[in-house]
Amino acid sequence: MKALIESGKAVLGIEFGSTRIKAILIDEKNQVIASGDHEWENQLENKIWTYSLDAIWTGLQDCYASLLKDVKEKYDTTITSLAAIGFSGMMHGYMPFNKDDELLVPFRTWRNTITGPASDELSELFGFHIPQRWSIAHLYQAILNGEDHVGDITFFTTLAGYIHWKLSGRKVMGIGEASGMFPIDVTSRDYDKTMIEKFDKLVAPKGFAWKLEEILPKVLVAGENAGTLTEEGAKLLDVSGNLKAGVPMCPPEGDAGTGMVATNAVAVRTGNVSAGTSCFGMAVLEKDLSKAYPEIDIVTTPVGDGVAMIHCNNCTSDLNAWVGIFKEFADAIGADVDMGKLFGTLYNKSLEGDKDCGGLLAYNYFSGEHVTGFEEGRPMFVRKPDSKFTLANFMRANLYTTMAVLKTGFDILFKQEGVELDKLQGHGGIFKTKGVAQSYLAAATNTPISVMTTAGEGGAWGIALLASYMIQKADGEGLAEYLEEKVFAGQEAYVMDPDPADVEGFEKFMEVYTAGLAIERAAVDSMQ
Repeated sequence: MKALIESGKAVLGIEFGSTRIKAILIDEKNQVIASGDHEWENQLENKIWTYSLDAIWTGLQDCYASLLKDVKEKYDTTITSLAAIGFSGMMHGYMPFNKDDELLVPFRTWRNTITGPASDELSELFGFHIPQRWSIAHLYQAILNGEDHVGDITFFTTLAGYIHWKLSGRKVMGIGEASGMFPIDVTSRDYDKTMIEKFDKLVAPKGFAWKLEEILPKVLVAGENAGTLTEEGAKLLDVSGNLKAGVPMCPPEGDAGTGMVATNAVAVRTGNVSAGTSCFGMAVLEKDLSKAYPEIDIVTTPVGDGVAMIHCNNCTSDLNAWVGIFKEFADAIGADVDMGKLFGTLYNKSLEGDKDCGGLLAYNYFSGEHVTGFEEGRPMFVRKPDSKFTLANFMRANLYTTMAVLKTGFDILFKQEGVELDKLQGHGGIFKTKGVAQSYLAAATNTPISVMTTAGEGGAWGIALLASYMIQKADGEGLAEYLEEKVFAGQEAYVMDPDPADVEGFEKFMEVYTAGLAIERAAVDSMQ
């Protein structure tokens, strides 16, 4: 591996997740050979969830330095050149810039649920569901708000698009990420022209100097070259100054697209669930849905095929916070407990709980949850005096609730639309403890769930694979074919079928969960 790294044949993927920036270095066979990371958190400033530009660049540089440290420790060398680079990030959000390339307002992330009027109006105008977190909803809400900065916009993008632009000089975007900015025409593999015309006509009375298509990033599909690392970009990424410019860069993608790639779920009739701070459920469609649903977004794969996406703003944050409390207790009594062991122990304990969680109820709403109609969230745990309050039921309820909103969307796809999937893959840290979260997801969806041995690698590996595909693909070789034959061939996977008793138990939990949403509403209204 030392020779491979020193010859510049390794491929780098970096993904900006909600709580961690992760770098993955892979070899010519797409195997992970080194990694690095940087932990970070969003801030709630003036009721806006954001990350500062300083946090973005400090985080990226620290993550890359962490990767270099791992390379040094494992192979006693450093990185001076690479075969390809890819960047990914949390989808959606809003980063508008002026003619001097200055950010006009603080980065508004996907987590914000502040664009309700824009979302409703655009959805009606387009006849297409526009979620609150989409970039176009943020732009139009800023227009509705009468915000002064809108007239100065010359370009707006997402976090992944911003990083790519600053490192390559190119204002481009992978089609999967672009589909979370503005609706895509899957035939043309570009923004929907009819909807762009409707938007321009809608805002024409405002007299802006720009047309929408002029300020959107250019759309690229997986496999296309998206530029190269510039001299300035190399210095921004690697503060040691060892990394040379000229590295080919693949189109920047969102975490939904990289999740599809990392789980080999880009072909029609495949699906995946990516679980982290937020949660995505994806199903690559054979045909369009019969109508628009506010609970389901229509995006695309990195090659532009239509995908039904159930996006949940909240997933593991509250669960992780509870595990943190147990770690504090362990420290307080002098027990030296590794966090990995603690997670595994508590997750496995949940398997001993009642199938319906014994009447315990949890809401993991750190932020709003559009599927259930909440603009803000209040994490809650609730029980009745006669509920079965055990550690097993407590952990099971907190694991169930990470999938409760997701289940709402999958019920629409499977029960109302008759969508059929040949496989549904799970990936993300929640699946690292074998057979726990996986069995609950099988119960929630009443579908067999497959988890691969790479389940914990997540989107950073996915964007590295997209960079690898760009430089390694044969003529005419599609992404699905490349992944099946050159990445996942022989890959070990663990499949769990839904347990009927678990399915019934989850349905009972959901009855309590749905009825209890009034409690969550009262908490939001009362705890200001």
